Amino acid sequence: MIDGQKSGHDETQKRYRKRTKLSVDNYVQGVLNRDRVILARTVTLVESNSKSHNMLAQQALQKLLPHTGNSIRLGITGVPGVGKSSFIERLGYDLCEQGHRVAVLAIDPSSSVTRGSILGDKTRMTKLARHPNAFIRPSPTGGALGGVTRKSRETIWVCEAAGFDVILVETVGVGQSEITVRSMVDFFLLLMLSGSGDELQGIKKGVIELADALVINKADGDNKIKAEAAKNEYNRALHYLQPVTEGWSASAYTCSALTGEGISEIWRIIQKFNERTTDSGVFGRRRRSQLIDWTRSMIKEHLQERFFNHPEIVRIRPKIENAVVQGEMPATTAVKKLLDAYEK
Repeated sequence: MIDGQKSGHDETQKRYRKRTKLSVDNYVQGVLNRDRVILARTVTLVESNSKSHNMLAQQALQKLLPHTGNSIRLGITGVPGVGKSSFIERLGYDLCEQGHRVAVLAIDPSSSVTRGSILGDKTRMTKLARHPNAFIRPSPTGGALGGVTRKSRETIWVCEAAGFDVILVETVGVGQSEITVRSMVDFFLLLMLSGSGDELQGIKKGVIELADALVINKADGDNKIKAEAAKNEYNRALHYLQPVTEGWSASAYTCSALTGEGISEIWRIIQKFNERTTDSGVFGRRRRSQLIDWTRSMIKEHLQERFFNHPEIVRIRPKIENAVVQGEMPATTAVKKLLDAYEK
């Protein structure tokens, strides 16, 4: 078959796989065979809110589970404009060139009004998106806590089963809710910018306490000296904070996603973290603890959904909430009334 015919045949097969209804085994084998079309469809299945899709997804995940866990999971966050996408593209591309297989879960902010999202990360990471060892999956937050989709953990499993050994989770921004990201990754990296005055101004202590490393991005050109000054100031601040990971002290570093300077050092730090925590057993204990926490959080989600969808709660809730708003009933009394109605 000549090249033109082969290319046309491949495109035909790809369109066929996109249209064909798949069984659980089709999804599982496609992921394990590293079929990118089936992989994308499997992630879509996992993210779906349809009950029928959810049942199919859980069956597929059950079969994929033995093939998961063989990756380093990195959470990357920072304020808008800090250069998260540029940093991820540079780091991801360099790792792909080294032979790693990199999956990027780029969490896009959803509109609080329409629940829609831009989903523009493939546009921003064009070079990485074209690399055969990379897979970029933009996902809308849907208003989820911490800017992370409710199914992000399961998406991580699917990518691991497909052979990706580095998972990069990009989050929306900085805030106390970033603890949600911390609860699903091994290494949490906080990107910062240098500026004038106190470098810690406007940065919540709670966010810094979650980080295994702080990285001052855009340390190039005229900004390089300011970035080094910012690194020193952050390191002084980190000295007084309790480490988030047992046996590991967070430090600040500089890099430039534009020139690539410092990127390889960041990866060496992550590798050192991985080796040290694996040898000490901290890595495994954190993974197990995360699974327990995830199980409990899902129980809370399901209980909350069942509570608010209960016919009796649907019937009486508007009246009770209106009474609270009008000042006719304390919130504590309203809660008790609703819970009593649900339990009965």
